[in-house]
Amino acid sequence: MANDDLSVLNIDKSRISRRGKKKHFVYLLLLPAFLIIVGVLYYQGVLTLAVKVDVARVVGLYPSEAYTLLNASGYVVAQRKAAVASKITARLVSLSVEEGSPVKAGQEIARLESDDLEAARNRALADLEFVRFKIEQVKAELTDATRSHQRNKQLLPKQYISMAEYDVGEARYRTARAALSAEEAALKASRAALREAAVNLEYAIIRAPFDALVLTKNADIGDIVTPLGAAADSKSAVVNIADMDSLMVEVDVSESNIRQVYVKQPCEIRLDALPEARFAGRVHMIVPTADRSKASVMVKIAFLEKDRQMLPEMSAKAAFLSQPLTVAEKEPVMAVPTAALIEAKGENIVFLVQDGKIIQKTVRLGRQLGDMTEVKSGLASEDVIALNPLHRLKQGMKVVISD
Repeated sequence: MANDDLSVLNIDKSRISRRGKKKHFVYLLLLPAFLIIVGVLYYQGVLTLAVKVDVARVVGLYPSEAYTLLNASGYVVAQRKAAVASKITARLVSLSVEEGSPVKAGQEIARLESDDLEAARNRALADLEFVRFKIEQVKAELTDATRSHQRNKQLLPKQYISMAEYDVGEARYRTARAALSAEEAALKASRAALREAAVNLEYAIIRAPFDALVLTKNADIGDIVTPLGAAADSKSAVVNIADMDSLMVEVDVSESNIRQVYVKQPCEIRLDALPEARFAGRVHMIVPTADRSKASVMVKIAFLEKDRQMLPEMSAKAAFLSQPLTVAEKEPVMAVPTAALIEAKGENIVFLVQDGKIIQKTVRLGRQLGDMTEVKSGLASEDVIALNPLHRLKQGMKVVISD
């Protein structure tokens, strides 16, 4: 009974041998498939380690940047401006403009209280009329004295009158002539006094000295306006105006770079307030003095084209160019760093970085713009492209952007 039980425990080695051979055969079949799958994944970059790359973006570039010799910053300044005030001290009774109002040369801007000045003018006018009537009276007396004197000249030789009577008539004639001369001089003085009164009255009317735009309003109706503005709560200038056609950009150029600037040099002007716009300019003047505190020289740049949105004191940047720009060169183009381009099989290629992988792109190039190259097709604005290391990159490779 014990021997029978032990025989049951024996292992059939033939069965084990057949099962082992079957498993080994399955493994041999799966190994090539596994290797093929690993190769495909490796080729696609799935199993490779991510490569660190330096990148750049596709940017909109203005061709003028390739011709820029020097950049400087400054402000828009009106070359003709005025703080419009009065030569007399009086109360402001009328103001016909406000900030932003356009005015023409000679246009009335404000009016001051002028009752006393009008009275002075009326008095001068009355004095003038009085002198004119007095002249008519003196002329009549002179006419009578002249006729009497002429008769006396004829009567004296015939002794119809005495010498004393003749002398009295001659004295009367000379007195009338002198009186007429005095009244004519008084007439000139009265006319001058009337002109003075009219000028003083005109001072009560504040007019625009030239075509301009009102920048600021400094006084209101009821304020005392005085030429010096020294009195308490008094105003000196009623408004500040500027000729908008005289706007220029004033920039400071370092003394070490001033040799690159010359009169009538083409420039491109950018305003911080209008970031999308670029304006053509030209060097108008190099101010013949230097600022010792900044070691710089002021350069004035005239606008060749203007915009109604330009205002005095806007901050501006100017690029001094080596040559004038054509119409086509004033428009921005898409560009990439030239270092990001490689040539393969007669095509220009860049490596686009998208979702952590490399996508090889064929691009059509344009002109060379310094260290940048224009891209006419194949990329979109703000695309991220690889810069380095280009020799290690290929389609589908995983990458990590360097800090």
